[in-house]
Amino acid sequence: MTPTFYYLKHLAAVGLFFSLAGLTGCASNTIPPDALLMKEPATEIRQRQARRYATTDEKQVIIAASQLLQDLGFNVENSAKDLGLLVVSKDRSAVDGGQVAGQIAVAVLFGVRVPVDKEQKIRASVVTWPSADRKAIDVRVTFQRLVWDDRGQLSKLERLDDPEMYQDFYIKLSKALFLEAQEVG
Repeated sequence: MTPTFYYLKHLAAVGLFFSLAGLTGCASNTIPPDALLMKEPATEIRQRQARRYATTDEKQVIIAASQLLQDLGFNVENSAKDLGLLVVSKDRSAVDGGQVAGQIAVAVLFGVRVPVDKEQKIRASVVTWPSADRKAIDVRVTFQRLVWDDRGQLSKLERLDDPEMYQDFYIKLSKALFLEAQEVG
């Protein structure tokens, strides 16, 4: 093998490694710079995340939200019923077969190991407050996802914006509040 060919081969491998590392989100434990940027108008996001309930019992709304999220597999991290605050989370695997296959291919072709996603934490925050006329309770829920790679580095921090997820949450919360008002369950 000629020295020039050897040099070019390794230079290409190093270039590919850094390109793939950038694509896989190889990051330190800092928040990615674009993690909190709004990609759509804030009013649309708020409309998806918020609902108003015709009740004045703010504590009951927080309790119903807590029970619902626990039924969905979340664990309570923080709860301040008097302040209308609830934070829950659940840990899940973040292993993606495509990422693993890509990692293996790069390792075989270039002898370089790139990180892959390993673990994730799904976090939900619920905030409640009385409406301006004090005849209803406003509720806002947000869902986030934090992902760590197989090197223990935070690789993703993102807001989850699936409209169906928010719609499903509020349908279930509405049912729970209705049943509670009827003293069923």
